[in-house]
Amino acid sequence: MSGERLIYMPLGGAGEIGMNAYVYGYGKPDQERLVVVDLGVTFGDMDGTPGIDLILPDVQWLAERRDRIEAIVITHAHEDHVGAVGLVWDRLRAPIYARKFTMAIAKLKLEERGAAIPESMLREVGPWPETFKAGPFTLGLVPISHSIPESAGMVIDSPAGRIVHSGDFKIDPTPVVGEPFDPELWREIGKSGVRALMCDSTNVFSPHPGRSEASLADNLSALLRESRGLVVATTFASNIARLQTLANAAQAAGRSVCLLGRAMRRMVETAIETGLLTQFPRTVSPEDASQIPRENLLLLVTGSQGERRAAASQLSSQGYMGLVLQEGDTFLFSARTIPGNEKPVARIMNQLSEKGVDVIDDQGGRYHVSGHANRPDLETFHDLVRPQFLIPMHGEHRHLREHMKLGEAKGLKGIIATNGMMIDLSGNAPKVAEYVEAGRTYLDGNVLIGGMDGIVRDRMRMAMNGHVTVTLIVDENDDPLGEPWCELMGLPARGRSNSDLVEVLEADLGQFIHRAEKRTLKDDERLEKELIRIVRQTSQAEIGKKPEVTVVVSRLV
Repeated sequence: MSGERLIYMPLGGAGEIGMNAYVYGYGKPDQERLVVVDLGVTFGDMDGTPGIDLILPDVQWLAERRDRIEAIVITHAHEDHVGAVGLVWDRLRAPIYARKFTMAIAKLKLEERGAAIPESMLREVGPWPETFKAGPFTLGLVPISHSIPESAGMVIDSPAGRIVHSGDFKIDPTPVVGEPFDPELWREIGKSGVRALMCDSTNVFSPHPGRSEASLADNLSALLRESRGLVVATTFASNIARLQTLANAAQAAGRSVCLLGRAMRRMVETAIETGLLTQFPRTVSPEDASQIPRENLLLLVTGSQGERRAAASQLSSQGYMGLVLQEGDTFLFSARTIPGNEKPVARIMNQLSEKGVDVIDDQGGRYHVSGHANRPDLETFHDLVRPQFLIPMHGEHRHLREHMKLGEAKGLKGIIATNGMMIDLSGNAPKVAEYVEAGRTYLDGNVLIGGMDGIVRDRMRMAMNGHVTVTLIVDENDDPLGEPWCELMGLPARGRSNSDLVEVLEADLGQFIHRAEKRTLKDDERLEKELIRIVRQTSQAEIGKKPEVTVVVSRLV
């Protein structure tokens, strides 16, 4: 191979669920031509990333090599695969390839972030066997069933052999919307010889074969038919097939359908515009919905993961767009709660229960099926593709490790590759070539900040410890004018002495100021350090906490 190598490197999605971003390369070391597969996001939470809207991979390594990027390929339109496109494209500036529906969603992501991308850089491609060239690679998007239409696995042909990138998938012969899983198609792809399979690991611990989306129709129809009041159902906005099944059930039960939430409306509209949905019932506006008898209405709403600003959360509290829930209504969670979201989902469920609303969750799979392959289905896929190497992806470390054990039990060699590990696939066994910094970038409001910038850390410290602002005025002779005064945020008003905390702090600061040496009063840095020390020392004694402290020294000239 004249010194060339074939590499694979995850920047997100390997060792975690979400924020997917993968890199493939071929060429001489440090000169490889690159293909980026997916640019996704995950979501912040108040425990670990307070105030953060989105978290995305740090693409600094890619940005420094953007002249070597041949293509950005998006496998499907879930947020954890396409959500970062509009935020990072300006730094990468490579052509984007995707299937029709996925490309439509990618365009919306680019538009909403104001990315000025030329139309020529958006390259819609058809399904396999159609292929396209990207430097030394020949690429194809292979239809595969998942919980969003037009999902694709990838065939990546290189001078060093064929790679199969499964993308997110399940084995579903009747997905309701989109293409069914085609075992013969994947068997044929495997016949040509596959050097490496990068494979979804999400449900490796689920022991039973996965179930089809179509299997939900009867249960959902019965629920809509038997419920007496208003019915609300929440699921992922991108689960077009679930929305179709729910809408069909509503129509059969004599209920009108109303979509609530921007993401829900946008997904359905895009699916209709791109021809994926051809029989979706006509929906009614929230204004019209409020005039329809409750027993004749189904609301399809965003917020299945407990998002505070989504329609589900607002309906559980004060109401949304003039629609209010009441006793006797039914609220269905037709989605799996992603690990980490249990608390906000439980909060919504309890608020609904307090209103007298009947809350129904997954209930052992009666109203939800996963979009990912379970353990037996992963084994089936391995057998169809028959790779030389197996490299698990899309999962926490425990998922990757269990998936690797599953492959090894059937004689497959492989390696566990987590974010930042560059794997050389050129030899007889995959090996780590080098390690790359694979950090995180945060979207804070409308500004991107680095995961190591300290902003989130400082915010968490303020959240845990509270904040004190100390103000002191010093005259032109470096003498204090009056006493220092304090303002508290996020701290109790009284401490152990049962005195006002502000008064105790100000008294201790005042004592220090009156006995401070002149050289301390002249030196802002030294003065600030001493005032911070006293505030934290007194606070520790009074309330058992050391707050964050800001000192403002105003000097009269």
